[in-house]
Amino acid sequence: MSPKHIVFKKVSRDKSVAVYMAKRDFVDHCDFVDPVDGVIVIDPVQLKGKKVYVMLSCTFRYGRQDMDVMGVAFRRDLFVVTRQVYPEMQDKEQLTHTKVQQKLLHKLGDYAYPFFFEFPDNLPCSVSLQPSPNDVGKKCAVEFEVKAFCGDNQDEKIGKQSSVRLTIRKIQFSPQISEVAPFADMTFEFLMSEKPLHVKLSLPKETFYHGEPVKASVEITNSSSRNIKDISLSVEQVTNVLLYSNDKYVKSVAKEETDDSVPSGTTLKKEYNLYPMLANNKDRRGIALDGRLKHEDTNLASSSIVKQEVLKEVQGMLVSYKVVLKMIASGAVGSSEVSVEVPFKLMNPKPEPAKGSESGDMVFEEFKRAYLKGVVYGDDDESPTEA
Repeated sequence: MSPKHIVFKKVSRDKSVAVYMAKRDFVDHCDFVDPVDGVIVIDPVQLKGKKVYVMLSCTFRYGRQDMDVMGVAFRRDLFVVTRQVYPEMQDKEQLTHTKVQQKLLHKLGDYAYPFFFEFPDNLPCSVSLQPSPNDVGKKCAVEFEVKAFCGDNQDEKIGKQSSVRLTIRKIQFSPQISEVAPFADMTFEFLMSEKPLHVKLSLPKETFYHGEPVKASVEITNSSSRNIKDISLSVEQVTNVLLYSNDKYVKSVAKEETDDSVPSGTTLKKEYNLYPMLANNKDRRGIALDGRLKHEDTNLASSSIVKQEVLKEVQGMLVSYKVVLKMIASGAVGSSEVSVEVPFKLMNPKPEPAKGSESGDMVFEEFKRAYLKGVVYGDDDESPTEA
């Protein structure tokens, strides 16, 4: 039995244009990004002599609607490119780059036209900050969208009836696993203590996958006169919002509070498991998530990997993770907190390529976007639909 290849489609309300795309996720491989391609089907009768355009955009949104300055939502287009599809400016063969496009053109008939975009290498990946259950308005997000519309020219106002909008994602998978095992090795000295406290925090590898436990090894050699107690470990997600405000969100997404103690003159060597997962943080505002198409297919935001030559300010939001070890060193002259941290990457593994994905039978599926509860979308957004 030949494999099925799902093709996503969406039709405008007046049936003048329809968009067909073979995928919604486009991978940034660091040295190149998967191109965005698809097919647009037109109805010449409904067009009434107008032209058809397709647009690819990357937009950074910040803040809720009730926090907007002077009633204007903060929105910055990081990248916008528009191409005319009909009447065609190039031969169809020049814009046909995949076997799926070829099959779609053959299947959908003479009024089907291909489109093709390439991402510049300096764009961020899809990411958003999770709103609280009571938040109303736009979330802070980097979003990608393909829009098809008809008009006399590409600059006129786009009508809802004769346009199609499809949210897509730009994602990254884990690069080749590094052999480096990150660690921090620190010595602390205290007042009225002749000898120091030695703390080592280490991880078995630099990159962990979503859903995988983060194993942290702790070694404490307490030669000081103080007693160590209240030992805790946490995974902290650090999100830098670089555009507009340069905000930083530091959120604990996994925590382990222990009863372990290390009295003066003793040692501790132990491994702890931490579970940084969205399932444990669903109602917490300010948690960064990978771009969302459906609620069930997202997770905590993956670590940002940025080329050295790319300006970080263009990235919108950068996400990183670290394991933080904290403890209280108590003594006769008071107590003080001691902390050690080790950075790591949290990402999705690179999937195996689907065998025969371009040669199987095509199955058309409506392209619909599930919306977050409590989020109200403005006039420039597509109407919510049931997924």
